[in-house]
Amino acid sequence: MSGRVVVIGVGNTLRGDDGVGPAVVEALRGHVPGDTVLAVSDGEPARMLELWRDADTVVVVEALRSQPARPGELHTLTPAEAAGRPRGTASTHALGLGECLALAEALDLLPPKLVVHAIEVADVELGASLSEAVRSALPELTDRAAASVRQAHERHE
Repeated sequence: MSGRVVVIGVGNTLRGDDGVGPAVVEALRGHVPGDTVLAVSDGEPARMLELWRDADTVVVVEALRSQPARPGELHTLTPAEAAGRPRGTASTHALGLGECLALAEALDLLPPKLVVHAIEVADVELGASLSEAVRSALPELTDRAAASVRQAHERHE
């Protein structure tokens, strides 16, 4: 095992709360070990698979839609939980994280350890900024992602 740790913030900063994944990646800069790979992705499955190639631990931070919506509510999901969410609820993107994880499993490309930190969102309209509910929960979401990174590095020391 390489001990490689990758954090992927999924989202689009131009679409309101969908920018929360990239915001967490930015907040982690300088606060996680220097060999941690910090990346932003639009969630397209092939690009996601390439980002986590050869990683021992992958931490994904994602905006989550749910019904009824509880903007700002945090979730930590296993790959199975993320993959099992109904289409359209597990992501704000056309192809969601669930489809990406299903593809990775079918191709035997799932990393040994993958955790998804997700936050329920309110507004993903083009041009919007982070909603107050998501902005308020951003520090805790960042702390959760940082804790996953620390645990991964401790496992490989």
